[in-house]
Amino acid sequence: MIQVKYKKLSENAIAPSYAKKGDAGLDISAIRYVINKKYNFIEYHTGLAFEVPEGHVGLLFPRSSVSKTDLRLANAVGVVDSGYRGEITFRYKFNKDSFFASLKRFEEGDRVGQLVVMPYPKVELVESDQLAESERGDGAYGSTGK
Repeated sequence: MIQVKYKKLSENAIAPSYAKKGDAGLDISAIRYVINKKYNFIEYHTGLAFEVPEGHVGLLFPRSSVSKTDLRLANAVGVVDSGYRGEITFRYKFNKDSFFASLKRFEEGDRVGQLVVMPYPKVELVESDQLAESERGDGAYGSTGK
């Protein structure tokens, strides 16, 4: 087990926690949100900052409950590098039409995402004129079938 320090940047911040034993992600809650109509996103502020240990990365994912809303995490997966000490926010895009209808979204105090902390390997890149053959080759999107 690794220790990850976190800091509450607001007295309203809610401590992250695992919902169930065996969960990979720590649930993170919103303390406020800002709607940006120009770019069709809602930014949820958590009031939390983390000290991800060197050699690790924090990955920000939406929770599965996002499927009950009209929201989609704008950057698919957020990356919290070990040197970042700023507030964790979640920026969700929404369909412009759903905003003007009745946008189903998270509210303040709701768990808006989850943080998974993982080690990652350091790689040394080696430029080459030739790459080894593989079964897949250069087949791209959809090349392995349905």
